[in-house]
Amino acid sequence: MPVTSQLLRGLPRTKVLASSLLPCQQHQSHLAPVAHRPASRRLSHMWQSHQPSRSYQTSSLLRSYILTPPQVNSILKANEYSFKVPEFDGKNVSSVMGFESNQLPANAPIEDRRSAATCLQTRGMLLGVFDGHAGCACAQALSERLFYYIAVSLLPHNTLCELEAAVESGRALSPILQWHKHPNDYFSREAQMLYFNSLRTYWQELIDLTSPGEVPDTREALLSAFKRLDNDISLEAQVGDPNAFLHYWVLRVAFSGATACVAHIDGSDLFIANAGDARAVLGVQEEDGSFSAHTLSNDHNAQNEDEVARIRGEHPPSERKTVIRQDRLLGLLMPFRAFGDVKFKWSIELQKRVLESGPDQLHENEHTKFIPPNYHTPPYLTAEPEITYHKLRPQDRFLVIGSDGLWETLHRQEVVRIVGEYITGVHQRQPLKVGGYRVTLGQMQGLLEERKARMSSAFEDQNVATHLMRHAVGNNEFGTVDHERLSKMLSLPEELARMYRDDITIIITQFNPHVIGAQRQEGQS
Repeated sequence: MPVTSQLLRGLPRTKVLASSLLPCQQHQSHLAPVAHRPASRRLSHMWQSHQPSRSYQTSSLLRSYILTPPQVNSILKANEYSFKVPEFDGKNVSSVMGFESNQLPANAPIEDRRSAATCLQTRGMLLGVFDGHAGCACAQALSERLFYYIAVSLLPHNTLCELEAAVESGRALSPILQWHKHPNDYFSREAQMLYFNSLRTYWQELIDLTSPGEVPDTREALLSAFKRLDNDISLEAQVGDPNAFLHYWVLRVAFSGATACVAHIDGSDLFIANAGDARAVLGVQEEDGSFSAHTLSNDHNAQNEDEVARIRGEHPPSERKTVIRQDRLLGLLMPFRAFGDVKFKWSIELQKRVLESGPDQLHENEHTKFIPPNYHTPPYLTAEPEITYHKLRPQDRFLVIGSDGLWETLHRQEVVRIVGEYITGVHQRQPLKVGGYRVTLGQMQGLLEERKARMSSAFEDQNVATHLMRHAVGNNEFGTVDHERLSKMLSLPEELARMYRDDITIIITQFNPHVIGAQRQEGQS
């Protein structure tokens, strides 16, 4: 067995996938003209005046598509996945009980990706959501590569030396990660050797930079892994590859982009590394049984004053009015941190040189040839993550990592309430809200009866991420799932779906309060 295969053992082979999750290299939308890029990432003036109303009563087209409940369930459950941490001697000794995840496409193909893995040569579990834009290539690369970079960054010096010695001598290697993947979460088999060589160069440099007996710091490991992978994505695109397919692929990865939100959980130590506008939110159970939201990441966009100040501070005063326009980086990009997106990082000269020597497919694409306006002092974009640490407590019951498609539809407090009620089986009856609507007593009675009926069927989903997704897409103005609304949203044609919502990716990790409590007592003694 080749060394690369041994190191990456356990990777699922490329599958023949459903149309919404086909490998993005089979599509052209990844480097599509601006008009076909996702609405949340487009030029603001291209879409704001045409964005449809969120009211689903204004379009006769929407009324023409009605799915049955079984059809709705089939769509919602198509990409769900669950993993339970194995027990030893009938006891779960991990702070993580397990996780459940799901994805719902709006783009075709979906531009979100997800990953989950257990670190085998160190400790801890990694979970991540990657939200792509200008195509799915960059998000796909992150889903395959970033966890390896993190895992290698966490290895002590001696283990790195053993790893290099094994590769040098051709000996068998122990796997670094145990992946937990849905069959649709594929790997690009053609690029594995390229990825392995870049990863090996990275650990060789780590060997030179570390000392025997030195134990890596988790915060520094996460920071280093993010920055190094983004640098490798850029370098691979500049160097190219003799293989025509790989040459085209590395350019697609570099010219598309993706945000990343990753959790590393080791015992009661929780680290969040975030670059972009995906979000991690902790569900905390209060003494009265209710749940509150504790946000563990900051969105890197125009709503974050610190981010705005950071970007303006990195460029001359003459660019103060142009570096952020219409709440977008250079008037174009909504997230202020992302992998790839070399159009916001490379000099104009480098972009032209790489494109001129690239495949003909790139020359035919308007997106890659387009230079952002007021492009004077690159780089304007970074993949450096903001890292948050949290010491888990027994009342910290679960962690929700979601792409911005989730948080655009549900407030974080509503998210943790929905998830908390699901995992505990206890509904916190809130006063029925009717917003600014005038409701008669008869209508109010009907709403209450409808809510009561829904309570009995609220747990038809076996996966909590699916349950949350059902609410995200189907909630009405009263905060309950409306089947007709859900049906209409799920039956929208591909060309319309992205106008109403974004791709949604959710990973929900449940913690073991008993194990966490015991670990905290041991730490205090």
